[in-house]
Amino acid sequence: MITIVPYDPRWPAEFAAIRATLQEALGDLALRIDHIGSTAVPGLAAKDRIDIQITVRALSLEAEAALARYGYTRSLRNVGDHCPPGYEGLASEWEKWFFNPPDIHRPANIHMRIQGRANQRYALLCRDYLRTHPMAAQAYGQVKMALARYHANDIDAYYDVKDPVFDIIMAGAEEWAQSTQWQTLD
Repeated sequence: MITIVPYDPRWPAEFAAIRATLQEALGDLALRIDHIGSTAVPGLAAKDRIDIQITVRALSLEAEAALARYGYTRSLRNVGDHCPPGYEGLASEWEKWFFNPPDIHRPANIHMRIQGRANQRYALLCRDYLRTHPMAAQAYGQVKMALARYHANDIDAYYDVKDPVFDIIMAGAEEWAQSTQWQTLD
């Protein structure tokens, strides 16, 4: 069931606690660990799950084993991200590994992506764009709340609408990135 809740000011601290564990588990295998998604945008309504992106040089069995030692499990079903319409690059640009935290931890979505790939950049750009464009963030939050109201029990319908809506937002984000010579804010 999809439930969208108002922004919770505890989310950044909850991310920091998870980040510390991930950093301890991965050491130098993690090039960076970022708070991404809606819970990373102050004021934005979201699912109460912390989205985290681990940036790596490669999706490696070594990284998977390091996380497994800390109780994280890799999903074999969630192996790629939504590819925006009109994207002309390689499909591999959207590959990722997805990990679930141990049951004793706070709910989180752990995305492992390769540095420099389209999906790694996309997650950071969308976060930074929404952080600097509060009107877009609030409109996006309203879309998510309406979708959860109408499609709370149909996750496919929820994402079938949410993903293209976000692709529209990303068109503006890409223009903003070019005009500001964007570099990630964190």
